[in-house]
Amino acid sequence: MDKFILPICIVVYLVVAWPILRTAARNIKHGDIFDENFLMVVASIGAFCVGEYEEALSVMVLYRIGEYLQQRAVGKSRRAISELMNIRPDYANIEDGAELKKLDPSEVKVGDIIVIKPSERIPLDGEVVEGSSRIDTSALTGESLPEDVGVGSQLCSGTINLDGVLKLRVTKSSSESTASRILELVEDAAANRAKAENFITKFARVYTPIVCGLAVVIAVIPSLITGEWSEWVHRGLTFLVISCPCALVISIPLGFFGGIGAASSNGILIKGSNYLEALSKADTMVFDKTGTLTKGVFKVVAVHPHAFAEEKVLGLAAHAESFSNHPIARSLADEYAKPIDKSIVKNSKEYIGKGITSEVDGLVVSCGNAKMMEMLGVSYHECELSGTTVHVVIEGAYAGHITISDQVKEDASEALKNLKELGIKKIVMLTGDKEPIAKAVYDELEELDEYHASLLPEDKLGLVKGLLKAQNSPNTLAFVGDGINDAPALTSADIGLAMGGMGSAAAVEAADIVLMNDKPTDIALAVKIARKTMRIVKENIWFSIGIKVIVLVATAVGYDSMWLALFADVGVCLLAILNSLRALKIKR
Repeated sequence: MDKFILPICIVVYLVVAWPILRTAARNIKHGDIFDENFLMVVASIGAFCVGEYEEALSVMVLYRIGEYLQQRAVGKSRRAISELMNIRPDYANIEDGAELKKLDPSEVKVGDIIVIKPSERIPLDGEVVEGSSRIDTSALTGESLPEDVGVGSQLCSGTINLDGVLKLRVTKSSSESTASRILELVEDAAANRAKAENFITKFARVYTPIVCGLAVVIAVIPSLITGEWSEWVHRGLTFLVISCPCALVISIPLGFFGGIGAASSNGILIKGSNYLEALSKADTMVFDKTGTLTKGVFKVVAVHPHAFAEEKVLGLAAHAESFSNHPIARSLADEYAKPIDKSIVKNSKEYIGKGITSEVDGLVVSCGNAKMMEMLGVSYHECELSGTTVHVVIEGAYAGHITISDQVKEDASEALKNLKELGIKKIVMLTGDKEPIAKAVYDELEELDEYHASLLPEDKLGLVKGLLKAQNSPNTLAFVGDGINDAPALTSADIGLAMGGMGSAAAVEAADIVLMNDKPTDIALAVKIARKTMRIVKENIWFSIGIKVIVLVATAVGYDSMWLALFADVGVCLLAILNSLRALKIKR
C-alpha cells in the first residue's frame, strides 16, 4: 500500500494546487517571479522531495482555504462600494404621444421633459415640473428616510421614485449627472493609493527575493557541512513559508478598501486611500461658511427703499439678477413671487465678488454689495439688520437696499463639537460675507476658533496657503467648501472636502472627499472612519511582522514545524483579513 501513497498524494496535490501552479508559472513567464504563489509552490514541492507528503498537501489545502476566505472577505468589502454601480440608470421615459418611449439616458438632451413612474430610478438630474412623490436617496447619501418632493424640487440621478408619477425637466446631460460623477469617483479611487500601500508593494518586491535567497542558504550551507540534507532542506522550506509576506500584501489594501466601503455606505465618497490616510492626520479644519456651516438658502427679511416704491425696488432687483444662478438671485425671485419676464432684461454683466448690472425694460439697474457701490461711486446706506445687504441702484441713483439672511445648519454646532472631541485643534471659518454676518455665525457656533470675512476667492486661497505654512508635519489641513469659488482652496489644502448634494460640479471635481448628505456631522464621521482605518492598518502591520519574527526565532532555535510555519503565513493572513473587515463596521 505504501507504494501507492506517493502517486495518490501527487494526484491530490495537482488537483488542489493546480490554480496556484498555473498562476506561479504565468507570473514567472511575465517576469514576476517572487510572489506568494511561487513561495507556496517551492515550499510544497520541497516538502515532497524530503518525504513530508502530508505537510506538502497541508500547505496547499490550507493555503487554498485561506485564499477562498480572503476572496470572501474582499468580496464583502467590494460589495459596499460596488452597490453604488447599481445607481446607473438603464433608461429614461420620454412622452411620445399617449405612450412612453424608453431612451438611453445619453440620448436625452438638457431641457427635455422625462417621466419617472413609481419604483423607477431617476435617470438624469433635473427639476420637477409636475407631480409630487417621495424619493429614496439612500444609494447616494446613506440617508434611510425618504425625501418629500414636489414642483420645483431638484432631483439627482441614481435616486428612486417611491410613490407618485413625476415629470422632470432635465438640467444636466448624462455624462455630467450626479450618478455619472459618483461612478467616476468610485472607479478612480483605486488609482490613488496610500503611502502604506505603496510601501508594502515595494517592500514585497525587495523582501521576497531576499528571503528566497536566505532559504537557499539555510538549506544548502549547513547541509554541506553536516551532510544532513533532509533536516536543513526542511528548515529552509519552513523558513520560506514563514517569511511569505502575503498577510501584509493582502490585509493592508483590504483595510483601506474596508474604510472606503464604510464611508461610501454612509454617503461619503473618498477618491483614494491616500486621501483617507491624509484625513486621519488632520488637526486643522477650515470651513467656507455658505452651504457648509449654513444652509445656503437665502431669504429676504427686509426691503428698505430710498426714493422709490418698495415693490419697484424688489421687482427691478429680481429682474436684474434673473440670469444669475447665485442663491441671492433665487431669493429675490422667490420674494417677488411674480413671473420674471426675462425678455425685458438685456446686457447683464456680473462682477465677481461684487454684484451685477442689467438693463431692465430700458432702465440700467445695478445690484451688489458695498464694493459694487464703491466701484460705481454711489453713496449708500448700511442696514442695521444681520444678513447680506443687496444695494440697488436705478439709473445711477441709489434706490435702497434689500436684506437677505442665511441660516446655520441644524447640525453645524454638533459637527464642530464632534471634531473638537476627535482632537481637531483649530477650526477656522472663511466667508465672502461682510463682518457683521460672519460675526453673527461665529458667535452662534462657539467651537469656531477664528473667522475671516469679506473675502474674495483669491483671499480664501491666500489664507489657506498661510495656514498650510504654519502647519506642523505630519499633521494636515482640511478645507470644506461647496461653491465654484472654493475650488482653488479645495485643491491647495492637504485634503479637500466638498458638499456633493448641493455643491457645484467644480467643487466636487476639485475635492478629495465628497459628502453626498451635505451634513457637517459627516465630516466628523469621515475623520472617525479615516482614523479607525489607519489604526487597523497599523495593527495588521505590527501583528504580521511580530508573529513572523517570533516564529522565525523559534525556527532558528530548532522548532521548525511546518504547521507552525503555516500558521505564521496563512493563519496570520486570515486574522489580519478579519481585522481589516472591522473597518466596514463603522456606522453613522
